[in-house]
Amino acid sequence: MSALMIATIIVKNPEKFQEYLTKSKELAGRYGAELLARGKVGRVLTDHDKDHGLVVIARFPSAEKINQWFDSKEYQSLVSLRNEGTDMKMINYEVLS
Repeated sequence: MSALMIATIIVKNPEKFQEYLTKSKELAGRYGAELLARGKVGRVLTDHDKDHGLVVIARFPSAEKINQWFDSKEYQSLVSLRNEGTDMKMINYEVLS
């Protein structure tokens, strides 16, 4: 069953964010990830966490693959770069249908 990784992002340092995005996207591809969308916040339709400016949605073959990617030594080496460039919330969603 496929799974989605959804990240809401506040960019603090555009150069660091771009470097992180390039490296993490390449690494996620090795785990079967496919970028579905990258976009800016438009209209907020309901009350929720609305302080982020960007969202990234990627599909992985399974939740296990997301966990393998996120827990990998290669990804963990990017965490400091991610934190320098952004405030980011990442959530793993299992696709039900």
